Amino acid sequence: MKTIAIIITSAAVVFFNCIATYSQMTAGTVIETIIKQTGSEPVPNTVDVVKAGNPQTKVTGIVTCMFATMNVLRKAVELNCNLIITHEPVFYNHRDETSQFKDDPVFLEKKKYIDEHGLVIWRFHDYIHRMKPDGIDYGMARKMGLQKYLVSGTDNRFIIPETTLEGLIIDLKKVFPGSSFNVIGNPRMKVSKVTFSAGAPGSSVHFAMLRDPETDVVIAGEVPQWETYEYVRDAVQQGRNKAIIFLGHIPSEEGGMEFAAEWIRSFIKDIPVHFVECGSSYTTY
Repeated sequence: MKTIAIIITSAAVVFFNCIATYSQMTAGTVIETIIKQTGSEPVPNTVDVVKAGNPQTKVTGIVTCMFATMNVLRKAVELNCNLIITHEPVFYNHRDETSQFKDDPVFLEKKKYIDEHGLVIWRFHDYIHRMKPDGIDYGMARKMGLQKYLVSGTDNRFIIPETTLEGLIIDLKKVFPGSSFNVIGNPRMKVSKVTFSAGAPGSSVHFAMLRDPETDVVIAGEVPQWETYEYVRDAVQQGRNKAIIFLGHIPSEEGGMEFAAEWIRSFIKDIPVHFVECGSSYTTY
């Protein structure tokens, strides 16, 4: 009986030690740890700050996501996670400036939910893009099955077995079965040199990629339709072997935040970490 008591006591000590470690980590400590692990120098004027909640909150669990939508917040509460790590803004503009929403019912209900459930929301945008390799590009390359075709020394350029633009689209539809793409290019054109452009970096980034003779097709997120769309349309009508596939902003980056959850688990061991998909914000008919 003594031996059994010792085993139980030892197990209890281990259990309570785990609880102590678990309960001592604040949101601020977790955030500082993540930033340090990226290996990035401090980013001036970064958007990667706490957007809601108290950084001194003890963390019960972590959710990574692309957007901290109402459904993502509800799922986090269901999972007993009170630190939400989002890649994009919480309150509908790049810097989460809320003065324009002070009397807005949608904003007020979301803020009330966050406050009532003691949630802390931190944006992880600038630092994940400064990882080596870029965490979003890495996660997306893995999701699209392109890792083995990566051009050495790059994060986002691939040499794939030659196919047609239509063939590449068919392969991408297998990865994103619920998505529709906006495509400019000749479906029969031969492609092998692919460049990936996550999110919405602006048309000037797309133009530079498309000018590069080492790019046949760009797989991109989004851009205003009067910019890159029209540039590529003119290029195609001039007979140039160029094309672009717009996946949509969320499909072009969400795989990176799924990777972020796995990466965070590799160094934060005592707190549950989950990825919660938000999916596209709209339906295409």
